[in-house]
Amino acid sequence: MKAGTGHRKIGDEGEKIAENYLLRQGYIILQKNFVYNHGEIDIIAKDGNVLVFVEVKMRRNIFFGEPEEAVTAKKQKLLRRTAEGYVQQNNILDAECRFDVVSIVMNNGRAECKLLQNCF
Repeated sequence: MKAGTGHRKIGDEGEKIAENYLLRQGYIILQKNFVYNHGEIDIIAKDGNVLVFVEVKMRRNIFFGEPEEAVTAKKQKLLRRTAEGYVQQNNILDAECRFDVVSIVMNNGRAECKLLQNCF
């Protein structure tokens, strides 16, 4: 197995779980895995009239803390820069934007999702 392949598989699984969860919450998914200047936004969606940039974090357990704790100040800065790239590339002039995190913990094979809106 290549380095990082296991993490990518878990990441893909988490993003699919998060996508389905957000759809149930009424979000409209616009794009997944937007890459810009070394940054990536897992999900870009609309929640009503708000443009939402979503970071997905999933863990198999919480031995090393809650998944959302991995969204560090450095990661937040990169997400902001990547979101600015999305807004610029798509010529979005006047939209309310926010950053949400979907935190997922697997519990006996069942995904427990937590939505943290307007995190940073």
